[in-house]
Amino acid sequence: MTGFAMAGGDVPYLHHAETGSRAPHGFFGAAGGVSSGVYASLNCGFGSDDETRLVAANRDRVAGAMGLATDRLAAVYQVHGADAVIAISGAAADRSQMTRADGMVTTQTGLGLSILTADCLPLLLVDEAAGVIGACPAGWREAVAGIVGATLALMRDQGAGPVTALIGPTIRQPSYQVGAEMRETCLASIDPAIREAAACCFLAEDGGRFRFDLPGLVRHQLAHAEVAEILDCGQDTYAGMPEGGASDSPGFFSHRRATHAAEPDCGRQISVIALAG
Repeated sequence: MTGFAMAGGDVPYLHHAETGSRAPHGFFGAAGGVSSGVYASLNCGFGSDDETRLVAANRDRVAGAMGLATDRLAAVYQVHGADAVIAISGAAADRSQMTRADGMVTTQTGLGLSILTADCLPLLLVDEAAGVIGACPAGWREAVAGIVGATLALMRDQGAGPVTALIGPTIRQPSYQVGAEMRETCLASIDPAIREAAACCFLAEDGGRFRFDLPGLVRHQLAHAEVAEILDCGQDTYAGMPEGGASDSPGFFSHRRATHAAEPDCGRQISVIALAG
């Protein structure tokens, strides 16, 4: 978690302080919002069963914490795929009218790229010198589909050179048990150039189960794509703790934890990056 710190006051978020001076960003958690119950309290997911007005109020709070107007918060209707798009404006007010994609890229200052997760890996990308940023959710489905490479390729089409990658709170290997079928699907679909490295991200356990290192897989993809710098916050959304240390985090929504607790739904946390004006 070296270089990462909490900021934001009443609406706390995790950021990499040095990178944040060049590209303001925040990995928000579950604290600082107005929702209640399983959505307490900063649920930013319109796809949840939370009240729309509360989700909108939470997104307003996030935009304010980032110094953005709410209508300058770009978003897509995430579909667990590999399509990345150029963002030129804030998100449509109606989720059904949002572009269906997963990655976003922009060269506009003052436009925040926002993605939602609840165990999937939020990935924020920046080449400050070229003035290009990107963002995508990299759960195992998106990662295997190729969203990391697609987002980086679109950034490079917009003039990006050396890119810094920020890995946010996600489910980590100690918390992420998967079956053999998922492992086989992942390895069969992954880019053959990193298949051997990807296989090392599955730690075998008794009973034909595995512990999966999702951020490890994404790091292999980033390295293969020749990303200049990879910074990982180390936070585990399921456990709510950073790897190897005490937590001052706001806590995080976790789909897997909610499922294990037999909860009817869970909130979604938001991650945002913008270019300083």
